[in-house]
Amino acid sequence: MENTKYNGWTNYATWRVNLEIFDGMDGEGLDLTQDAYDLGHDLKDYAEGLIYDMGGGEGNIVVDYALAFLSDVNWHEIAQHMIDDYAEEYQDTDDDTYDEYGVNTKNSFNTLKA
Repeated sequence: MENTKYNGWTNYATWRVNLEIFDGMDGEGLDLTQDAYDLGHDLKDYAEGLIYDMGGGEGNIVVDYALAFLSDVNWHEIAQHMIDDYAEEYQDTDDDTYDEYGVNTKNSFNTLKA
């Protein structure tokens, strides 16, 4: 697939996977405080697992085509977008109790700011 910009994303595959799978996702089960490289791997694993589960597993032509489509996705870009959204949602610039990820740095239980 040709890599050309699409709706502000690296390419169509990246935009579509973000829109269909990750847009609006609350990040439950994902560590949004890790770097974009590691989160990108987690997102890829999640999307591949979803395709296997919904597509009937290995050896299915639909699964094979979907996985081929995923090979064009810029996982780092989606991960960075999710990290930025998470940081923006939980960051409070007037309160130094919380770090850039919304983690309470003055509480040993590291509660998130709501």
